[in-house]
Amino acid sequence: MAFTDPQSVTINSVAKSMPRVKIDGQLSVYQNSDESWKMTLSHQASGTRTRSMARLDQRKVVTDPLTAANDYDFLGVYLVIDRPSYGFSVTEVEQIVAGLVAWLTTGNVDKLYGKES
Repeated sequence: MAFTDPQSVTINSVAKSMPRVKIDGQLSVYQNSDESWKMTLSHQASGTRTRSMARLDQRKVVTDPLTAANDYDFLGVYLVIDRPSYGFSVTEVEQIVAGLVAWLTTGNVDKLYGKES
């Protein structure tokens, strides 16, 4: 079963609508028409564990500061839920995800970007 089509994410107060462009088993890819935004939703089972991933990528033209050459590059941000087949309820998973998302304040993202650990 897939998420609704299209998916939308709001970045800096601007909604990015991404229609589904690929579905393959438990992997779906949503992407806007100029390919600057892509969302990947997937699930992988391994033994008694399942890894569910939500990933958002932005692609844009960047300038190399040494050569002034322009080229495409991308930034990816993703969340993986790595869970056993039993022992954790969906409510517990929701609570952990909500806690991590709440922790990701701009200040803490700045610290991560600055390579603090």
